[in-house]
Amino acid sequence: MPTEGFEKYKSPSQRARVSTEPWAAANLYCPACVSPRIEPLPTNTRAHDFICPNFRGKFQLKSKSSNFGRRIRDGAFDAMSEAISSGQTPNLFLLRYRKSDFKVSDVLLIPHFAFSSSMLEKCKPLSPNAKRAGWIGCNFLLDRIATDARIGVIREGIEIESRIVREKYKRLKPLEAVKSEKRGWTLDVLNAVRSLGKSEFVLDEVYNLEDFLAELHPKNSNVRPKIRQQLQVLRDLSLLTFLGDGCYRLV
Repeated sequence: MPTEGFEKYKSPSQRARVSTEPWAAANLYCPACVSPRIEPLPTNTRAHDFICPNFRGKFQLKSKSSNFGRRIRDGAFDAMSEAISSGQTPNLFLLRYRKSDFKVSDVLLIPHFAFSSSMLEKCKPLSPNAKRAGWIGCNFLLDRIATDARIGVIREGIEIESRIVREKYKRLKPLEAVKSEKRGWTLDVLNAVRSLGKSEFVLDEVYNLEDFLAELHPKNSNVRPKIRQQLQVLRDLSLLTFLGDGCYRLV
């Protein structure tokens, strides 16, 4: 990554920004079309950092020199909740770099249609003595995003072919057609199925995850009918194949 001009900044976060953003502009591409690049948006554009010059899809970049843990800090809880419910979330690139030599280690892509309210964690309000007293932030819970929707772009310094990245993005794109208020259930059931760790499974195995899904959706008291419904949605989206007699196969 570029390091020119570092002497102007003392803050590590500022140095990271002036290094990662030019690198992203020079190296990242749109996964939804053939555009070989994404273009930077004006500084301080709210929640968005880049835009595709072709289909105008927006992207956000978050970077760290350490591993991304379960929680990824974001902005205001209310603003992100509204963005998810209105389908206005950007595609998210998570970039990890080595602080020792400022080389990119990993880049992970999360498509904009993979966000749901169940993966949003509300933070405690800032204390009365804080500069923004009462402000409520939020975290993304990475482990609640379906593994299918965590698309590797670079792994351990090795770039994955753009063809493969775009194929994975395209495979999930039918989720975009599911209304945002229903998409959370679809993604959560897909994530629950993936957690079984097998390509073929039976309905009773998904029922065993009823408590987990009920915790994510406390307002729904009919979890088992919802599970069956979402398995049908995933089948219609060609993410599952129904084999008969309560048996399914992941595509």
